Amino acid sequence: MTYLVTGGAGFIGSHLVDTLLARGEQVVCIDNFNTYYPPYRKRRNIAWATEQPGYTLVEADIRDAAAMEQVFATYRPQRVAHLAAMAGPRPSIAQPALYEAVNVAGTVTLLELTHRYNVQGIVFASTSSVYGRTTKLPFVETDSTDWPLSPYAATKKAGEVLAYTFHQLYGIPTSVVRFFTVYGPRGRPDMTPFLFVDRMVRGEPFILFNGGEELYRDYTYVDDIVAGVVAALDAGLPYEIFNLGNSQPVLMQHFVELLGQVTGYAPLIETRPLPATDPPITYADTGKAQQLLGYAPQTRVEDGLARFWEWYRVDVLNMA
Repeated sequence: MTYLVTGGAGFIGSHLVDTLLARGEQVVCIDNFNTYYPPYRKRRNIAWATEQPGYTLVEADIRDAAAMEQVFATYRPQRVAHLAAMAGPRPSIAQPALYEAVNVAGTVTLLELTHRYNVQGIVFASTSSVYGRTTKLPFVETDSTDWPLSPYAATKKAGEVLAYTFHQLYGIPTSVVRFFTVYGPRGRPDMTPFLFVDRMVRGEPFILFNGGEELYRDYTYVDDIVAGVVAALDAGLPYEIFNLGNSQPVLMQHFVELLGQVTGYAPLIETRPLPATDPPITYADTGKAQQLLGYAPQTRVEDGLARFWEWYRVDVLNMA
């Protein structure tokens, strides 16, 4: 079977590509290698994949309708994992039009092509950010998502709605997967684990909002996330939304303590108020994913951070 993975050279996308290749699938990866973070990092993410016979890399932008049409016409993917997006709530405030163009218009282009080329199923990557600042815990897929805190979250909400619309119109099996605070090897330089560890190694302070007090994140290891995405691709359900999280929110004070224990470096903390774009807690109810996808996260945060640190030592420090 041929799978198309958009954003397939990124953090989560490259892990998904590797997993699909390892089980013998044909994988077409689309990535535009933009400069949101250094493109060489994405090149390293796909180093193993590029040596596999079932792998095809297409360097293109999902906003380029003609290029996307060429991909579908040439490779005729049967299933699509749409992970490409401009990421991050805070950066989206400065560039809302860019986030709309990539995350909304680009998604429409992909959805239209899945219909026209008779794709058997699509998984759309969304985010826990769509829940906003809710006081209802844990987050359940049926909770309201009408109050996003950032343009990023709003564009992801729009993508979910558009995915439903195309499913209703054309019957394409569609799953929306809401990721909760993904971490692990290949993590982006703008994400908390990388940012904190990088500063700790350099002996530089980093910002910890609210000093880490009353601030919780549902850290979910990348392998567990990928297992959920693969299960959704395989299930081919008509239209469903799934939380993919660890369901064990971690107090950020404790998270920083764990980083210190794993790395052996002392954190130097600067405290600032929590930005308006950030909720005080993320907490996934994964009961639906467990029931319909067999989703069962396996990785304790202590073990996941140890693996992240090993990757950082080998892949990042050795290149410094």
